[in-house]
Amino acid sequence: MTMKWKGWALATGVLTISAMAQAAPPSAAMLSNACAGCHGTNGGSAGPSMPSLASQSKEAIVEAMKKFKNGERPSSIMGRIAKGYSDADIATMGEFFSKQKLHATNQTVDAAKVKKGAGLQESNCGRCHIEDGREGKDDTPVMASQWLPYLHMQMELYQSGKRKMPEKMAEKVKPLSNDDIEALLHFYASVK
Repeated sequence: MTMKWKGWALATGVLTISAMAQAAPPSAAMLSNACAGCHGTNGGSAGPSMPSLASQSKEAIVEAMKKFKNGERPSSIMGRIAKGYSDADIATMGEFFSKQKLHATNQTVDAAKVKKGAGLQESNCGRCHIEDGREGKDDTPVMASQWLPYLHMQMELYQSGKRKMPEKMAEKVKPLSNDDIEALLHFYASVK
């Protein structure tokens, strides 16, 4: 074989291997790394306006991403980001984050509100936000140890009607006072 043909064979082999590498689907960790800038490494948020994705159920993440993607859930940038992912990518990321450990935050909360919120959680929210909000039933998000400013922003969206509140949640939230809601949010922020 001449040098020319050996070079051609080598180049063809490199291109073939390169094409095969590009054809491989991205891994769950690779897809999820794109979220780290806002939602923290492995979904453990370091910022008060971003939720932790770690330990959320796959269903909760998939549901949220679908709503961002179709514009049903208001967002600043998540709607644009979600449109860049296929349904399979979203399911892969949901699976990845569901396997991460709960991210416990260290934040200042009002002890009296936490105590009041604990009682309200049990009687109003405990059927869906299980284990003091550490688990979510089906597509219900994990509330435990989420940042208090993030919880406030989401509740504001619900109460203003900018974000549609699930019916079963609305039934429980409607009779609560603003002080009750504030106590619930402090409680969830305190849970480790």
